[in-house]
Amino acid sequence: MRGCGLKLAIAFGVVVVVVAGIVIGIAATRDTVATPGCTVRGPGNDGAETTYTFSPEQMGHAATISAVGVKLGMPAHAATIALATALQESKLRNLEGGDRDSVGLFQQRPSQGWGKPDQLRDPVYAATAFYRKLAKLPNWENLPITEAAQGVQLSGVPDAYAQWEPQSRLMAAAFTGLRPAALTCRNLTLAGPADLAAAATEELGTARLSGAHPAGRGWTIASWLVGRAEQLGVDKVSFAGQTWTAQAGEWAQDAAAGQDLSLHQAPAAPPKTGN
Repeated sequence: MRGCGLKLAIAFGVVVVVVAGIVIGIAATRDTVATPGCTVRGPGNDGAETTYTFSPEQMGHAATISAVGVKLGMPAHAATIALATALQESKLRNLEGGDRDSVGLFQQRPSQGWGKPDQLRDPVYAATAFYRKLAKLPNWENLPITEAAQGVQLSGVPDAYAQWEPQSRLMAAAFTGLRPAALTCRNLTLAGPADLAAAATEELGTARLSGAHPAGRGWTIASWLVGRAEQLGVDKVSFAGQTWTAQAGEWAQDAAAGQDLSLHQAPAAPPKTGN
């Protein structure tokens, strides 16, 4: 009996070790799961490099908001105001509803004359409405971010927009071409190739993406492509001797890329077949 007990103890110990090994293996697997994300980098208030990371969905909306500002001829300061507003109102998510009848990225209210609910759920329409109202605000170009945002939104918490200024400034600088290669997206789940020309025309105001561009314009388009990559199925962007790929998830020097802007959309996934 004593020997049998010893054997049982040894067997139990082996089971514990095996189970522990499985648990450790599962934990290690979880730790190494790649998390999708889009990161913008640049100097913070203290001059040191700062990074902010958002989901691909959030950064896709930030790209759209910034692109609409570019299409309307608004400066980077306007994009900063718009992005800070959308971060406060919706965390850059296109919400179906909100406080009272608020809708969309900016939580604009149909009852306050912003538009119909289905219009306000369209990020391009919502951003356009925001910029047009901002442009009518006296001296908006010289107002602090939070005052300009409040002048448009008439929020019950007027000082809340200020907390999003650092993130918004870096995103606006990337999306308006002021900071080259400042935006990267990684571990994306690319959609099937969308109508890129239609999306670019609606958001940026042009379908001419590839080819030669001045530096600022080229980086505006390149950053928009990376920010919208998941939704538009873009897996490669090159400009000014640098290339971003969805596989690498970052910009890298690329002597073969040349100076012109080029891009590639991932092919559609083959249809699944039954066994």
